Amino acid sequence: MTAQPPRYRGRFAPSPTGPLHLGSLLAALVSYLEARRHGGEWWVRIEDLDPPRTQPGASDAILRSLEAHGLVWDSSVMHQSQRDDTYQNAFEVLADRDHVFWCRCSRKQLAGNPVYPGTCRACRQPRADAAIRFQTPDIDDAFSDLFQGPQQTALARDYGDVVIRRRDGLFAYQLAVVVDDADQGMTDIVRGIDLLSSTFWQRALYRALGHECPNHAHFPVLVHAGQKLSKQNCAPALDDRQATANLMQLWPWLGLDVQADTPERMLTEALVKWSPTRLYGLAEIPL
Repeated sequence: MTAQPPRYRGRFAPSPTGPLHLGSLLAALVSYLEARRHGGEWWVRIEDLDPPRTQPGASDAILRSLEAHGLVWDSSVMHQSQRDDTYQNAFEVLADRDHVFWCRCSRKQLAGNPVYPGTCRACRQPRADAAIRFQTPDIDDAFSDLFQGPQQTALARDYGDVVIRRRDGLFAYQLAVVVDDADQGMTDIVRGIDLLSSTFWQRALYRALGHECPNHAHFPVLVHAGQKLSKQNCAPALDDRQATANLMQLWPWLGLDVQADTPERMLTEALVKWSPTRLYGLAEIPL
């Protein structure tokens, strides 16, 4: 008997460039609540695709933080750093279907162009000194985002061709995340609105690889002094010893009145009260 696909499977996929902060805890929490609200699975993936940016020990610290905050995942944790062969296979599928080309354009050459102008599209033969781009199809695309509502675009005009393997040989995020989500059977992608601009590229890659596109939901991000709370902006690391206090900061922003006194009890209470409508149409949550 063929195994039935999951009714709902979501994920939290942090990059180990440092420990979790309050903004990444919000991301984990919203994706977790949405998965559990649907009676679905919630998986964790470590997106350590870029070795120069990976901080030693960060992956383990992230997993410890999730556990300290009661966020228990299903299945084993995937690490992108162990998936090069799988990404190579996906790239070869795209190449066989004539969806890629080799690009030698520098950032200086492309400065001032709102999207990639197609300069190297005729270069269909491998070159060691080039990045590899996916040629975005010249079609219109649209989807309904759970939090942000209807989204639509003219792909080639608004987005252009995207790098899927860098000049240094590392596979790029846009390809890796699609391959991983498809391989893991993700049905719903719940992540911050800062990643909304990647979604149309990824939907095009899903289709080019022969996969069905998952549902998408992009929630508002925490903003302090006009900037997204992030590792790049020196957001302070979570203190796992203060897990209850950390969660208490987040409940009001999610429209939840949670009175329980441990992370596990908090999540149980929050799940009963959680509704995504609190976040509809919002792009930012000011600290």
